[in-house]
Amino acid sequence: MAQRKHTLFGFLFLFLFTGSIQLNAQEIDPDDSFTIDLCLPNAMGNLPFQNIMQGLVHASTHYQYAFKSGYYVGAGIHYSYFAINEFRVTPKVYGGIHSCAAFLKTGHEKFWSERFGTDIGLRAGWVRSFVVSDALSTKDQSPTIKEGFYIEPNLSLILSSDVNQSFRLTIGYPFYGVAFSPQLIGIEGNMGYDMSEFTKNSSFLSIGFGYTYYLNGKKSSAVED
Repeated sequence: MAQRKHTLFGFLFLFLFTGSIQLNAQEIDPDDSFTIDLCLPNAMGNLPFQNIMQGLVHASTHYQYAFKSGYYVGAGIHYSYFAINEFRVTPKVYGGIHSCAAFLKTGHEKFWSERFGTDIGLRAGWVRSFVVSDALSTKDQSPTIKEGFYIEPNLSLILSSDVNQSFRLTIGYPFYGVAFSPQLIGIEGNMGYDMSEFTKNSSFLSIGFGYTYYLNGKKSSAVED
Protein backbone atom coordinates (compact mmCIF):
# COMPACT_ATOMS: atom_id res chain seq x y z
CA MET A 1 0.00 0.00 0.00
CA ALA A 2 2.85 2.39 0.86
CA GLN A 3 4.45 1.70 -2.52
CA ARG A 4 1.18 2.62 -4.28
CA LYS A 5 0.96 5.88 -2.35
CA HIS A 6 4.52 6.75 -3.34
CA THR A 7 3.68 6.01 -6.98
CA LEU A 8 0.59 8.25 -6.87
CA PHE A 9 2.60 11.08 -5.28
CA GLY A 10 5.18 10.55 -8.01
CA PHE A 11 2.53 11.02 -10.70
CA LEU A 12 1.36 14.23 -9.01
CA PHE A 13 4.90 15.60 -8.69
CA LEU A 14 5.67 14.82 -12.34
CA PHE A 15 2.47 16.57 -13.43
CA LEU A 16 3.19 19.71 -11.40
CA PHE A 17 6.85 19.77 -12.44
CA THR A 18 5.90 19.44 -16.12
CA GLY A 19 3.55 22.38 -15.78
CA SER A 20 6.11 24.56 -14.00
CA ILE A 21 8.57 24.42 -16.89
CA GLN A 22 6.05 25.41 -19.57
CA LEU A 23 6.61 29.17 -19.53
CA ASN A 24 5.60 30.07 -23.08
CA ALA A 25 2.36 28.13 -23.44
CA GLN A 26 -0.58 29.62 -25.34
CA GLU A 27 -4.24 29.08 -24.62
CA ILE A 28 -5.65 26.21 -26.68
CA ASP A 29 -8.98 26.25 -28.43
CA PRO A 30 -9.62 22.45 -28.52
CA ASP A 31 -10.65 20.86 -31.79
CA ASP A 32 -9.78 17.27 -32.67
CA SER A 33 -7.20 15.56 -30.45
CA PHE A 34 -5.51 12.28 -29.64
CA THR A 35 -4.80 11.27 -26.01
CA ILE A 36 -2.81 8.51 -24.29
CA ASP A 37 -3.25 7.77 -20.56
CA LEU A 38 -1.23 5.52 -18.26
CA CYS A 39 -2.70 5.03 -14.79
CA LEU A 40 -2.41 2.97 -11.61
CA PRO A 41 -5.67 1.16 -10.68
CA ASN A 42 -6.89 0.43 -7.14
CA ALA A 43 -9.60 -2.25 -6.78
CA MET A 44 -12.88 -1.02 -5.24
CA GLY A 45 -16.52 -2.14 -5.02
CA ASN A 46 -16.74 -5.92 -4.69
CA LEU A 47 -15.00 -6.86 -1.39
CA PRO A 48 -13.19 -10.03 -2.58
CA PHE A 49 -12.03 -8.10 -5.65
CA GLN A 50 -10.54 -5.44 -3.35
CA ASN A 51 -8.79 -7.97 -1.14
CA ILE A 52 -7.58 -10.55 -3.65
CA MET A 53 -6.76 -8.58 -6.80
CA GLN A 54 -3.91 -6.07 -7.09
CA GLY A 55 -4.13 -3.46 -9.86
CA LEU A 56 -0.92 -3.04 -11.87
CA VAL A 57 -1.82 -1.04 -14.97
CA HIS A 58 -4.70 0.81 -16.61
CA ALA A 59 -3.95 2.30 -20.03
CA SER A 60 -6.15 3.86 -22.68
CA THR A 61 -5.97 5.83 -25.88
CA HIS A 62 -8.71 7.77 -27.62
CA TYR A 63 -9.58 10.30 -30.30
CA GLN A 64 -12.11 13.05 -29.68
CA TYR A 65 -13.60 15.96 -31.57
CA ALA A 66 -14.62 19.08 -29.63
CA PHE A 67 -17.26 21.54 -30.79
CA LYS A 68 -16.97 25.30 -30.26
CA SER A 69 -19.09 24.97 -27.12
CA GLY A 70 -16.42 22.73 -25.57
CA TYR A 71 -18.58 19.60 -25.65
CA TYR A 72 -16.99 16.67 -27.46
CA VAL A 73 -17.54 13.16 -28.77
CA GLY A 74 -14.90 10.51 -29.21
CA ALA A 75 -13.94 6.84 -29.25
CA GLY A 76 -11.10 4.75 -27.93
CA ILE A 77 -9.75 1.53 -26.44
CA HIS A 78 -8.81 0.60 -22.91
CA TYR A 79 -6.72 -2.08 -21.13
CA SER A 80 -6.27 -3.03 -17.49
CA TYR A 81 -4.46 -5.78 -15.63
CA PHE A 82 -5.08 -7.01 -12.09
CA ALA A 83 -2.75 -9.63 -10.62
CA ILE A 84 -3.83 -12.19 -8.04
CA ASN A 85 -2.26 -11.45 -4.66
CA GLU A 86 -1.17 -15.01 -3.86
CA PHE A 87 -0.69 -14.10 -0.19
CA ARG A 88 -4.43 -13.37 0.19
CA VAL A 89 -5.67 -16.80 -0.97
CA THR A 90 -5.28 -20.33 0.34
CA PRO A 91 -3.89 -22.33 -1.32
CA LYS A 92 -1.70 -19.86 -3.20
CA VAL A 93 -2.87 -19.11 -6.74
CA TYR A 94 -0.88 -17.25 -9.40
CA GLY A 95 -2.32 -15.37 -12.34
CA GLY A 96 -4.43 -12.33 -13.12
CA ILE A 97 -7.21 -10.70 -15.13
CA HIS A 98 -6.54 -8.95 -18.45
CA SER A 99 -9.41 -6.69 -19.54
CA CYS A 100 -9.81 -4.99 -22.92
CA ALA A 101 -12.59 -2.56 -23.81
CA ALA A 102 -13.76 -0.42 -26.71
CA PHE A 103 -15.74 2.69 -25.85
CA LEU A 104 -17.46 5.86 -26.99
CA LYS A 105 -17.06 9.00 -24.89
CA THR A 106 -18.56 12.41 -24.41
CA GLY A 107 -17.93 15.32 -22.10
CA HIS A 108 -16.71 18.91 -21.89
CA GLU A 109 -13.16 20.28 -22.26
CA LYS A 110 -12.29 23.89 -21.54
CA PHE A 111 -9.16 25.97 -20.99
CA TRP A 112 -9.78 28.42 -18.16
CA SER A 113 -6.51 30.30 -18.56
CA GLU A 114 -3.46 30.41 -20.80
CA ARG A 115 -2.21 27.09 -19.46
CA PHE A 116 -4.85 25.41 -17.31
CA GLY A 117 -7.86 23.42 -18.50
CA THR A 118 -10.27 20.70 -17.41
CA ASP A 119 -11.82 17.71 -19.13
CA ILE A 120 -14.91 16.14 -17.53
CA GLY A 121 -16.20 13.13 -19.41
CA LEU A 122 -17.93 9.77 -19.49
CA ARG A 123 -16.81 6.66 -21.34
CA ALA A 124 -19.20 3.82 -22.13
CA GLY A 125 -18.61 0.60 -24.03
CA TRP A 126 -18.07 -3.14 -23.79
CA VAL A 127 -15.33 -5.00 -21.91
CA ARG A 128 -13.98 -8.51 -22.33
CA SER A 129 -11.96 -9.97 -19.43
CA PHE A 130 -9.52 -12.87 -19.75
CA VAL A 131 -8.98 -14.65 -16.43
CA VAL A 132 -5.82 -16.77 -16.21
CA SER A 133 -4.44 -18.72 -13.26
CA ASP A 134 -2.60 -21.94 -12.47
CA ALA A 135 -5.72 -23.18 -10.63
CA LEU A 136 -7.82 -22.72 -13.77
CA SER A 137 -5.14 -24.37 -15.90
CA THR A 138 -5.44 -27.61 -13.91
CA LYS A 139 -9.13 -27.64 -14.90
CA ASP A 140 -8.45 -26.71 -18.55
CA GLN A 141 -10.39 -23.47 -17.97
CA SER A 142 -7.61 -20.94 -18.55
CA PRO A 143 -8.34 -18.44 -19.89
CA THR A 144 -11.89 -18.00 -18.66
CA ILE A 145 -13.59 -15.22 -20.63
CA LYS A 146 -16.19 -12.86 -19.17
CA GLU A 147 -17.92 -9.94 -20.89
CA GLY A 148 -20.01 -7.00 -19.77
CA PHE A 149 -20.65 -3.28 -19.98
CA TYR A 150 -17.90 -0.75 -19.29
CA ILE A 151 -18.64 2.72 -17.87
CA GLU A 152 -16.07 5.24 -16.63
CA PRO A 153 -16.67 8.78 -15.38
CA ASN A 154 -13.39 10.69 -15.43
CA LEU A 155 -11.81 14.05 -14.70
CA SER A 156 -8.57 15.45 -16.12
CA LEU A 157 -6.62 18.50 -14.98
CA ILE A 158 -4.72 19.81 -18.01
CA LEU A 159 -1.55 21.87 -18.45
CA SER A 160 -0.71 22.99 -22.00
CA SER A 161 2.85 23.16 -23.30
CA ASP A 162 1.98 24.80 -26.64
CA VAL A 163 -1.03 25.04 -28.95
CA ASN A 164 -0.56 21.43 -30.08
CA GLN A 165 0.32 19.62 -26.85
CA SER A 166 -0.78 19.24 -23.24
CA PHE A 167 -0.17 17.01 -20.23
CA ARG A 168 -2.83 15.90 -17.79
CA LEU A 169 -3.48 14.38 -14.41
CA THR A 170 -6.29 11.88 -14.95
CA ILE A 171 -8.69 10.47 -12.36
CA GLY A 172 -11.24 7.86 -13.38
CA TYR A 173 -13.60 5.34 -11.80
CA PRO A 174 -14.29 2.45 -14.23
CA PHE A 175 -17.14 0.00 -13.69
CA TYR A 176 -17.07 -3.44 -15.34
CA GLY A 177 -20.23 -5.48 -15.76
CA VAL A 178 -18.27 -8.50 -14.56
CA ALA A 179 -18.80 -9.82 -11.03
CA PHE A 180 -15.74 -11.19 -9.21
CA SER A 181 -15.66 -14.23 -6.92
CA PRO A 182 -12.89 -16.61 -5.77
CA GLN A 183 -14.35 -19.25 -8.10
CA LEU A 184 -13.55 -17.00 -11.06
CA ILE A 185 -9.81 -17.53 -10.48
CA GLY A 186 -10.21 -21.25 -9.74
CA ILE A 187 -10.62 -21.31 -5.94
CA GLU A 188 -13.21 -23.64 -4.42
CA GLY A 189 -15.57 -22.21 -1.80
CA ASN A 190 -16.40 -18.63 -0.86
CA MET A 191 -13.37 -17.97 1.41
CA GLY A 192 -15.68 -16.65 4.13
CA TYR A 193 -17.16 -13.83 2.04
CA ASP A 194 -20.88 -13.10 2.01
CA MET A 195 -22.37 -14.59 -1.14
CA SER A 196 -24.06 -11.25 -1.92
CA GLU A 197 -20.60 -9.79 -2.64
CA PHE A 198 -20.26 -12.09 -5.64
CA THR A 199 -23.10 -10.36 -7.48
CA LYS A 200 -21.52 -6.89 -7.28
CA ASN A 201 -19.80 -5.51 -10.37
CA SER A 202 -16.06 -4.90 -10.33
CA SER A 203 -14.87 -1.31 -10.12
CA PHE A 204 -11.64 0.55 -9.43
CA LEU A 205 -10.18 3.99 -8.83
CA SER A 206 -7.62 4.97 -11.46
CA ILE A 207 -5.11 7.82 -11.14
CA GLY A 208 -2.37 8.58 -13.62
CA PHE A 209 -0.73 10.74 -16.23
CA GLY A 210 -1.71 11.53 -19.80
CA TYR A 211 -0.49 13.26 -22.95
CA THR A 212 -2.70 14.96 -25.57
CA TYR A 213 -1.80 16.06 -29.07
CA TYR A 214 -4.19 18.56 -30.68
CA LEU A 215 -4.28 17.78 -34.39
CA ASN A 216 -5.61 21.23 -35.25
CA GLY A 217 -4.11 23.17 -32.36
CA LYS A 218 -4.72 26.91 -32.37
CA LYS A 219 -4.95 29.89 -30.06
CA SER A 220 -8.26 30.75 -28.54
CA SER A 221 -9.85 33.76 -30.17
CA ALA A 222 -9.62 35.47 -26.76
CA VAL A 223 -5.85 35.66 -27.02
CA GLU A 224 -5.30 36.01 -30.72
CA ASP A 225 -3.59 39.19 -31.88
